Amino acid sequence: MDASRDTPEKTTHTLRGFVYSWLFDQSNPNNFQKSFDKYISLLIIANLISMLAEHVPAIYDPHKHLFHLFDMFSLAVFTVEYLLRFFVAPQDPEFAKSGMPRLKYIFSTYALIDLAAILPFYLAAFISIDLRMLRILRLLRLLKLARTLVPAIKEFRELNKDRTFRQQVYALLNPTEYSGKLQDLLDTFIVWWVFISVVAVVLESVEAIHYVLNLQFIVLDAIAVFIFSMEYIFRLYSCVENPELQKRFAARFHYARRPIVVIDFLAIVPFFLESLLHQLFDLRFLRIFRLMRLLKLTRYTTSTGTLTKALQREWPVIAASTFIMLLLVVLTASLGFLFEHEAQPDKFENIPQAIYWAVITLASVGYGDISPVTPAGRLMTIVMALVGIGIFAVPAAILSTAFNDQLHKDRELMHDEMLRIIKEGEITPEKYEQLMKQADELHITSHEVDLLIERVQQEKADSERGILPLQMIKERPEIAFEQIRMAISSLRQIAATGNRQQIQQLFDTPGKATDDERAIWRQIDRG
Repeated sequence: MDASRDTPEKTTHTLRGFVYSWLFDQSNPNNFQKSFDKYISLLIIANLISMLAEHVPAIYDPHKHLFHLFDMFSLAVFTVEYLLRFFVAPQDPEFAKSGMPRLKYIFSTYALIDLAAILPFYLAAFISIDLRMLRILRLLRLLKLARTLVPAIKEFRELNKDRTFRQQVYALLNPTEYSGKLQDLLDTFIVWWVFISVVAVVLESVEAIHYVLNLQFIVLDAIAVFIFSMEYIFRLYSCVENPELQKRFAARFHYARRPIVVIDFLAIVPFFLESLLHQLFDLRFLRIFRLMRLLKLTRYTTSTGTLTKALQREWPVIAASTFIMLLLVVLTASLGFLFEHEAQPDKFENIPQAIYWAVITLASVGYGDISPVTPAGRLMTIVMALVGIGIFAVPAAILSTAFNDQLHKDRELMHDEMLRIIKEGEITPEKYEQLMKQADELHITSHEVDLLIERVQQEKADSERGILPLQMIKERPEIAFEQIRMAISSLRQIAATGNRQQIQQLFDTPGKATDDERAIWRQIDRG
């Protein structure tokens, strides 16, 4: 592995160095610093949700003890975090140069924020503080998110120095070389709001919950619509910065027609239609379309793109299977209507109604609400059930195989791209983070990335010694042929210059060589 990715040796000699190296050292990509910060951020957000829930008596009153336990747990975690950061301050380069690193840490901005998040609750043991005021002071915990946000904002400003506002907006909403960590944080923020809004829509359909949290649901939906509307507007505003759209006439119109952008529009339009037209029409049914927001998540995963490419590649076969399936459905529905109409005119009233029965039977679902009663109809149902198992399974099997093949191809392309990046030079922490981000998109584990890096570094070392990579030898037989010839020539030179009698004695010694090696030596010795 590259030396730049190893933990600095000076930081691991002591317990303090070990703690700093594995929990707080941002230059070490193999530690738990990112996971530690992530879980702390999640706990802060959970505290915010808890504080909001406390203002709903129907939720808070029956579960006061649980809220109290969660608050004590959060306080303990934030206290341990503060003490650990205080403990490792001499190891942190930001404070290590100071004569009194811990004192400098105490008066640093982030340390004051961390202290403000926990100190009021300890002071309450000695000073009389109103309980309501104590609850309000818990909002100070939100300031702890500044430890993640502020560096990301500074990095974004540095990357986008001397760039226009529209270019900055595009970099903030889309992954580019100017985006930095702030774009990842914004994506995470949007994803969380998608989940929150969808869960709210689902819970709103439960009458008992809706009765208690009606106002909260309205406020939550308004906030979600505001966030998604701003995202939609800024994406339309900045889309012309995309190199693919710069030369297009009416670029924003072309961009707005993209499926993922249409989904963004459908995620917000029900709210505005219901607000503007509720006096003319009963548009409450539009609320269910808020679940379309779940489709916004397709922007943040490569699985949809992989499935689309698989469908495009296998579309002729899938289309043929679908045609046969539809042909069979119409045929069996017509026969079902013919055999069963007189016996059950209410259930087999017409062919369209019989199509429902045919699909349910061919798909082997069999709800039982419509079933044949005539001998001919039952016989046909048996045949349909047996045939349907194979007919309906074919498209699913094709799609599943195509998806796996496409995912394998994407992973191979990713491997090749990673090999190219690795071969370009040393693996710096920035490059390693870039590799891991690309690997996450195709579900390649960090262990696989490390193995790939080791393989490339081994190939580099072999090439410097004149040894070709095994993969190249495997893919090109002519190279393997030349390598074998060179190896035979080298063996003959060694045999000609060495003491053949002593070499023969060594080959004859039991356990020194295999039978195949002795046979090769005899052939060379004779030559």
